[in-house]
Amino acid sequence: MTHVVQKEGESFTSLLKRFRKAVTRSRVLSDVKKKRYFISKSEKRHRALRKAINRERKRQHKVRRRLRRG
Repeated sequence: MTHVVQKEGESFTSLLKRFRKAVTRSRVLSDVKKKRYFISKSEKRHRALRKAINRERKRQHKVRRRLRRG
């Protein structure tokens, strides 16, 4: 569990900002969102495959764009 301790003379807004950063870094919310609904193993594999395909397309697009400029 993420927690922050208020420093001496620190305002509540800066404390809240530090807490939000800590929660983001610990990936608590993303884990909760992922586990919100049941996803079968086959669906997870399918999503991972689509993500990898899109990542590769994006990488290839960048390479082609650099070659056109050069």
